Amino acid sequence: MRWSQTLIPTLKETPAEAEILSHKLLLRAGLVRKLTGGLYTFLPLGVRVLRKVEQIVREEMDRSGALEVLLPTLQPPEIWQQSGRYEAIGDGLYKLRDRAKKEWVMSPTAEEVITTLAAGEINSYRQLPATFYQISVKFRDEIRPRFGLMRAKEFIMKDAYSFDATEEAAMSSYRKMYDAYQRIFNRCGLKNFPVEADTGVIGGNLSHEFMVPAETGENEIVFCEACGYAANLEKATSGIPKTAAREVGPTPEKFATPGVVTIEALTKAPHSVPANRQIKTLVFIADSKPVLILVRGDDQLNEAKLASVLGTTVFRPAETPEIFDALGAHPGSLGAVGVTKFPVFADERLRGANGMTTGANEDGFHFNKVSLERDIPGARWADLRTVGAGEPCAKCAKPLKIQRGIEVGHVFMIGSKKYSEKLNAYYLAEDGTRKPCVMGCYGIGITRTLQSIIEQSNDKDGIVWPLTVAPYQVCITPLGVASGSAVMQLAEKIYAELQARGVDVILDDRDERPGVKFKDADLVGFPIRLGIGEKSLAKGEVELKRRGGTLTPVLAAAAVAKVCECLAAGGAN
Repeated sequence: MRWSQTLIPTLKETPAEAEILSHKLLLRAGLVRKLTGGLYTFLPLGVRVLRKVEQIVREEMDRSGALEVLLPTLQPPEIWQQSGRYEAIGDGLYKLRDRAKKEWVMSPTAEEVITTLAAGEINSYRQLPATFYQISVKFRDEIRPRFGLMRAKEFIMKDAYSFDATEEAAMSSYRKMYDAYQRIFNRCGLKNFPVEADTGVIGGNLSHEFMVPAETGENEIVFCEACGYAANLEKATSGIPKTAAREVGPTPEKFATPGVVTIEALTKAPHSVPANRQIKTLVFIADSKPVLILVRGDDQLNEAKLASVLGTTVFRPAETPEIFDALGAHPGSLGAVGVTKFPVFADERLRGANGMTTGANEDGFHFNKVSLERDIPGARWADLRTVGAGEPCAKCAKPLKIQRGIEVGHVFMIGSKKYSEKLNAYYLAEDGTRKPCVMGCYGIGITRTLQSIIEQSNDKDGIVWPLTVAPYQVCITPLGVASGSAVMQLAEKIYAELQARGVDVILDDRDERPGVKFKDADLVGFPIRLGIGEKSLAKGEVELKRRGGTLTPVLAAAAVAKVCECLAAGGAN
């Protein structure tokens, strides 16, 4: 490709809309342009990178044994209602009506469609295992699109789905996809690591996210350097000890706390109750009914864990009038002692605790000397708290660390209840009985992966593309483009020879100053630049520069061989 024949609109200044470095470089390097909030147009260089990422994904999916399909983007809402996700995702779904006023859903993912396909096509155990994948555009009505391609309303995703006869076979399919993901991200030049994760609205009981470490990431990752444990903050646990027991009297004692409505206020004189001896009572509305949540006063509730415990993502904090109607008190004086008509969930860290203080469900009063298991016997126990940095690892007791990361892939073990049973994906087993298929689900954000590479691979001059996904691997930069000149003749000769060898090469044939060309090449991030000028050519040389490296004089006659040698070595310095 000749630079003059394509569209690479590089920018000197950063557009005001760009929030993070990778977003700035996407725009400045001329890969994308914003249409409106959450919607981006891909320009020629951006498309080339996209296609290379897609090709890596496609090769590894094929290698894993998955079969490529292409599913409809426009989907009937009935199958979403069957799975229960029509209500669970709610406003996150794009919905539209056709000329007959019939409603449709724009696909954010395709579990319902692929399960419907499996229900019609898979009839026997002899057809299992089967894994299908597609690479297609998806739509999600993000409340706040941000960070360019990281959180967009329209994006490209690879989604795959496995169907197996047994849980054991399904775990084998899960492992194949897990391994394929590691190969994909390694080939894309991304430093990444898998972490245990919450299954969210996808469902299931096992999942891993593939995270790219980045300070601008929206996810927090808890990890242990000593033993390798890693989990999303929404899933992470620690080895922090439970609340120490104390001797208490036979019953809780009510005491006046006028004006005390916060954990911190109760820690101060005259009451002086430490936060770790208090029970924080939170009220949520789930399925239109109040639910009480208990965590220790110095802990924070993890709402993703709560969603898993409740079995739904459709819940919200109760409003003050709802709380008063349910418990007869306002926030700040709430507790679960004596509460029997509403479900109560208590964090495991409180199990066995006594000598605790909690609200008495009467404004201006609290109970002390509370024993969780004696005074709140109906509580259901679960891990509900958010892990903090420095807490001991549950596996090896070493201190945990927390860092931010970008999620680029997610694998789920769904099982059979979430989709197969609801959408009738059954097969005839060897013993003649009908059984539901055991499902797995696997996603990679193609557009997000592209931007994540930029977020991780850059320097002060611009993008530093890994060789495998660079829009062009080599940029030939003649410092004079006069037709028939020795410089241009050599540039054309090297360009033709590299093309003949199958090298992705671009010839910068613009009549621009050398500094402009060099800056653009570095900004876009071509792995190898071959500079040809009159001075170096007079010595029979050209200048080879690996991105981020130093200029190396190379004999003009050996330039093509040297470039190919660099490419074979991975473009490394």
